[in-house]
Amino acid sequence: MKTTLKNLSTQKNAKGFTLIELMIVVAIIGILAAVALPQYQDYTKKSKFTEVVSLVGAARTAVALCYQTQGKLDDCDHGIKGIPKEVTTGTYDNLDTMTIENGVITAKSTAASDSVEMIATPTAGNPLTWNVTSGSTPSCVVNGWC
Repeated sequence: MKTTLKNLSTQKNAKGFTLIELMIVVAIIGILAAVALPQYQDYTKKSKFTEVVSLVGAARTAVALCYQTQGKLDDCDHGIKGIPKEVTTGTYDNLDTMTIENGVITAKSTAASDSVEMIATPTAGNPLTWNVTSGSTPSCVVNGWC
């Protein structure tokens, strides 16, 4: 009889997690991962798309200077009058292509950021104004990238 009481007292002192407690922890980690992973992926794509936004910004400055010197947007094309040349695939890490015709800048990112297109359209006037749109899905405007 004494042996049985001794075994009971040692079993009471045993500490650890129950199966239900472990299942709750696993469920919480699963929920956190399901929320965090898509946000992290969006964040990395957005950070890669910033190269596109930066290069379009530089091209916008060149188009604005062309407009001020020419007084019109008709001749503000890539490769002339101080405007950057056409960008082709493989030139930059995250910018796939960029063209500028009559002041309209069309840039497309690489597949690393879902091949999103950004279109910056100038409107002649004093001052020159810009309208940024996206010609692709997913849209950089909807995602808040551009």
